[in-house]
Amino acid sequence: MATSGADLLRRIAAGDREAFAVFYDWYAPVVFPLILRIVRERADASDVLQELFWEAWQSAGRYDPARGSPEAWMVMRARSRAIDRVRSTRRRSSTFVAPLDDAAAAVPGSERARDAAELAEDRGMVRSALERLPGPQREVIELAYYAGLTQTEIAERLKQPLGTVKTRIRLGLERLREVVQASP
Repeated sequence: MATSGADLLRRIAAGDREAFAVFYDWYAPVVFPLILRIVRERADASDVLQELFWEAWQSAGRYDPARGSPEAWMVMRARSRAIDRVRSTRRRSSTFVAPLDDAAAAVPGSERARDAAELAEDRGMVRSALERLPGPQREVIELAYYAGLTQTEIAERLKQPLGTVKTRIRLGLERLREVVQASP
C-alpha cells in the first residue's frame, strides 16, 4: 500500500490502476470543492474533475516532488482547469467567476487531507508572506489567485500595461517563494 501521494504518482506513472484509485480517493474530495467554487455548476465541476484526473493519469510521470506536494500539484491543476472551463464558457456567454476563498481551497475531504491546524498555519504563512510584498505585486497576485482574473483582465482593471502586470506577478511569486522557503 502506498504511503504517500508521491509514491502513488510513481506507481500511476507505471500504469498501476489500484494506485490511481487510491490517489483519486485521496485527492478528489480535496479538489472538487475548489473546482465547484470556480465553475459554479455541479455538472461542469464533475466534468473538470474527470478531465483533471485523466490528465493526472497521463502526466503522473512528469510530477516533480521538488516543485511541491502532490496535493499542491493537484490543487494548482484543478484551479487552472476550472478557470479554463469558465473562460471557455465566457466566450460563449457572459459568466461570472466567483472569487476563490480560503475555505473552498482548504476543505478537507478525506482522511488523507491535512488537518485544519496545518492548513490554517499554511494560510497564515502565505498571508504573512503576501503582506511583505510591495503593494503593486501583492495586488496583482491577489487578483490572479483570489479573484481568478487573467493577466489581461488584471491589466484592464488596473489600467496598466500587460507587461507590467506580468512582471509584477512573476517578481511577486519569486519573492513569495523565497519567503515561504525561508520559513521554518
